[in-house]
Amino acid sequence: MNLSQLSFPEKFNAAERFVDWNVQQGRGEKVAIYYKDEEITYRQVLENVNRTGNALKSLGIDLEDRVLLLTFDCPEFVYAFFGAMKIGAVPIPTNTMLIPDDYLYLLNDSRAKAVVVSEELLPGILKVKDDLMFLENIIVVGKAVEGTLNFAELISGFSAECETAPTSPDDAAFWLYSSGTTGFPKGTVHLHHDMSYCCEYYAKGILKINENDRTYSVARLFFAYGLGNGLYFAFYVGGSIILDPGRPQPEHVYSIITKYKPTLFFGVPTSYNAMLQVKDAEKKYDLSSVRLGISAGEALPGTVWKQWKERWGIEILDGIGSTEILHIYISNRIGESKPDCTGKIVPGYEAKIVDPDGNALPPGEPGILMIKGDSTAACYWNKHEKTKKAFQGEWFYTGDQYVMDEEGYFTYIGRGDDMIKAGGIWVSPVEVENTLMQHPAVLECGVVGAPDDDGLIKPKAYVVFKEGIEVNDELLEEIKLFVKKTIAPYKFPRWIEPINELPKTATGKIQRFKLRQMANS
Repeated sequence: MNLSQLSFPEKFNAAERFVDWNVQQGRGEKVAIYYKDEEITYRQVLENVNRTGNALKSLGIDLEDRVLLLTFDCPEFVYAFFGAMKIGAVPIPTNTMLIPDDYLYLLNDSRAKAVVVSEELLPGILKVKDDLMFLENIIVVGKAVEGTLNFAELISGFSAECETAPTSPDDAAFWLYSSGTTGFPKGTVHLHHDMSYCCEYYAKGILKINENDRTYSVARLFFAYGLGNGLYFAFYVGGSIILDPGRPQPEHVYSIITKYKPTLFFGVPTSYNAMLQVKDAEKKYDLSSVRLGISAGEALPGTVWKQWKERWGIEILDGIGSTEILHIYISNRIGESKPDCTGKIVPGYEAKIVDPDGNALPPGEPGILMIKGDSTAACYWNKHEKTKKAFQGEWFYTGDQYVMDEEGYFTYIGRGDDMIKAGGIWVSPVEVENTLMQHPAVLECGVVGAPDDDGLIKPKAYVVFKEGIEVNDELLEEIKLFVKKTIAPYKFPRWIEPINELPKTATGKIQRFKLRQMANS
């Protein structure tokens, strides 16, 4: 489908397209959600979405009012997400791993009138309740306490039919707060047509998703990546989703795949790597249902890509997306994926690599990646200066350093502020990390620039070693030599510091700014 074929009527509501549409297509009795021992049909989803929309209206939630969603992955998330959207309100899926002060900021910044919260996370809201300036209702998935409402009880009294708000394709549909490595999160405003755009060009165009697919995502629904993977991709084509609130420990992820038999498995590099460390996994678990693995969030090391293919026979399509673009815009293709490569631009998007002055660079020249596509967010809420800097006309400034070859393949070389200039030559921390990952003793690593005795910047590696590895000076020197022999000698890490755990964002990205702080302290 080319760009001109994806058009929207003057009145368009995403909840109708992703929920009502499936019932209209005759899928009312088809399983939409697998959750624990429940199998929830599209008809049940529609009825509960409508009840939720009516319940929110009864609480005074109206067009453009915000509703914060702070739940683990569960059916109630789906009902609240589409229920709010159906009445023209704006749901905000929110990170469940934050602290009370973060929720205070998010609720006051968004001016949300209501929050839908899992029982286990309720104490974090109650702790800051007295400082919340706009919140009027707390709706609990689970046991409610005094001053809160129980989700199931609240919606049970309302009609299973709900009038759809007269929204347009360009109305605000939902927000996602960015999980940036520095600074306060920014409310990223997405529109009613954005999800359809990602589905048409990436999910259908690249993944070939269809109604027979079942999706399972390690990334949670509150992430931009997880929201597509775990919810709206499948709903766009009448497929099924597998929701699991459990922590994505490797053995647990394997057991979910074995039990529910997804056809599309969406992971992140950290999860793929952790799953490879499980001994005799092929004897205990069954991954035969998985036709494709997908990875994003950060660059997938080529060693992990190769080991997965060798061990499971499953091709992983690495790609890159962002909260601002909503989902993946550069991706490998089925049967054509390459290790240590992000792939080619997804049809429906355009890319260019620019120098610090914004001039487009030719193939082979590294620079900052800029992206254009119609799933791009409208703005950052209440962040005028940051919006101007990031959203430059039709282009979004990603801040990621990339290089494109003559064939149109993109390779990630780090964040703009992560690059290391050692001896006057730029060094990509990602390249050093990928090389370190090839050593059999290394589980995970992060590389940053650190000053030597003369104040000159050189690469320093923080390394998490595999279980059972005896770490000593001899091993550390062996690893340095290994890197020296594998890539250009000037790129080897002058120091290797063993560490139990790397600092990461909630999406699993290494927080190199924290490693830099450690290296410079």
